[in-house]
Parts: sequence; structure tokens; C-alpha cells
Amino acid sequence: MREGRADRRLVSSGSPFERSYGYSRALVRGDEVLIAGTTGYDYARMAMPKDVAEQTRNIYATFVEVMKDAGGELSDIVRLRTFVTDAADCEPVLKVQGEVFGAIRPAATIVVVSALLKPEMKVEIEAEARLGRRE
Repeated sequence: MREGRADRRLVSSGSPFERSYGYSRALVRGDEVLIAGTTGYDYARMAMPKDVAEQTRNIYATFVEVMKDAGGELSDIVRLRTFVTDAADCEPVLKVQGEVFGAIRPAATIVVVSALLKPEMKVEIEAEARLGRRE
């Protein structure tokens, strides 16, 4: 779903949290796409898997849909910021990142934090993209 002014388009993933918490899954302005911190919910079932790798796969599946709605694709992503709540989860999260972004290789950061919004959330990722910057 797209909404907003001509110079600024809002992209929704369909999560009920977006409207109630006052944010958009992504904001598109010109060739720039800013994707909000995204956790591993399966929005079709509104369920959070226990496995951190599966949470990460769900995040990247959300990114695929967001980028499609924004007029781009994953290869337009130039920056990832990843937050995990346990250092032991870095390896499985980065393994999935490598599977998805191995050929794209955006600038990326992973940080261990004390907690996310809800205890079942083990990983949250935000991204930046530039439309049409594919190689």
C-alpha cells in the first residue's frame, strides 16, 4: 500500500503496528528508500518464530516486498543495520545475510543490544536503498 505526498511516499507491509505506533515500513523520497527497523514476524500469520535464522529470513522476505512496492529490488539496498539481543545469534543472522546479500554486499553493521521491544524479538534490521543503483 502506498500513501503520502508526491515528494514522499509511504510503504506499508500491512503490519497493524505501523498505523497504531505511528510509523511506516518504508519511506520513499526520490531515489532513496529508508526501511524501518523490521523484526521477524510472519505477517500473514502474525506469528514470531523462535529461531533467529527464521526471524532473519522473514525480515528479508519483508524487505523483498517493500522494495518491490518502492519500485526496486534487494540489489538496490546499500546499507544494513542489524541489532541482535544475544551475541550467540550473530553467526546465524550473518549466515542468512550472506545467503541473501552475498552478491550484493551492502555496507553493513551488526550490534548486540540489551533488548528489543518484545522478548520474542531476537533480531531487528533496518536498511537504506538507492533505486536504480544496481550493477
